[in-house]
Amino acid sequence: MGGYAWVTLATNDAYSLGALVLAHSLRRVGTKYELAVLITPGVTQIMREKLLGIFSVVMEVNVLDSKDEANLALLARPELGITFTKLHCWRLIQYEKCVFLDADTLVVRNCDELFEREELSAAPDVGWPDCFNSGVFVYRPSQQTFASITAFAAAKGSFDGGDQGLLNMYFSDWARKDISKHLPFIYNMCSTATYSYLPAFKQFGDDVRIIHFIGITKPWLQYFDTLTGVVQPPMGSIHLQPLLQLWWNIFCEKVHSQLSPVMAGLAGALAQMTLGEPRSSEQIALEEHMRKQSWEQGQIDYMGRDSFDNIWKKICETLALAPPRLPSPPKEIRKSVKNKIDETDEFIKSAETTQFIKSTDEVDKRTGTEDSN
Repeated sequence: MGGYAWVTLATNDAYSLGALVLAHSLRRVGTKYELAVLITPGVTQIMREKLLGIFSVVMEVNVLDSKDEANLALLARPELGITFTKLHCWRLIQYEKCVFLDADTLVVRNCDELFEREELSAAPDVGWPDCFNSGVFVYRPSQQTFASITAFAAAKGSFDGGDQGLLNMYFSDWARKDISKHLPFIYNMCSTATYSYLPAFKQFGDDVRIIHFIGITKPWLQYFDTLTGVVQPPMGSIHLQPLLQLWWNIFCEKVHSQLSPVMAGLAGALAQMTLGEPRSSEQIALEEHMRKQSWEQGQIDYMGRDSFDNIWKKICETLALAPPRLPSPPKEIRKSVKNKIDETDEFIKSAETTQFIKSTDEVDKRTGTEDSN
């Protein structure tokens, strides 16, 4: 056992895109440590080959293959499946110490100094600072710790249904025991915080080491102009443009050429994107695919492309494509038609009245006959 490694997780080909860009961002800043990625069966074989091209270790993890009692107990809690998958990072016992990074993070500056920290070191979560955000954390691989957390998960679950709630429950003394395990926010700057506290971002943003693209700010969900190579950030997040642009620059330079249309989901769609040329029909279809994926994940850009004004504009454009209405007939014709309708109505009323009278006479005749009998 020995050595250090950066570790991430990819559960499908789409998140493998994030993992690939993350790995190249680490190489870009000159890290001297190894890279490892955990994958699930949802990652295609061709994508695995691309991951092997830059990661030192590509390890498949699958809760259904587990045999020990703790893992079997966890099978009774299917809602923790993805959570359990992330816990497998503690099984990388070939390393002495690791830093886990979510696949939607990007390393902006070298931060190898994180390996000087001890388990469990992490940055405060912007939503509840007495909890840490599990998108970036320092830990020591250990089969004993893996078994202990797994058993804890089976018994206690997670207060938020995910790995962050579980890990905060397990490392419950993080908030108060050792301040040295509190990483500065610049090591896990959640993109949403730049919106809620923009002045602080403007003041300290240049010091950011790791950006965490959460929610609607995920780079692969943004509009990207293939001709200019410029990414358009979500409405209200224009200040994130340089960081989103860095992600796309790395993607275009290091990742795009490795993609194949046979890859699953978004990865296969992005493989068909032509860089340096105007938007093709395939590119437009790709954008709609990405937009649909955002909607399905509940990541709707209410302030941008999906705002009411833009939706109304689309409705108007669609209506404008409808066949033109035939011109109204001249007034004289309309009057003549109205007269004909009126005459028809009078005729119908007259016929109904005559029929009613005849019916009444028939009833009277039958009644008179019955009385005489």
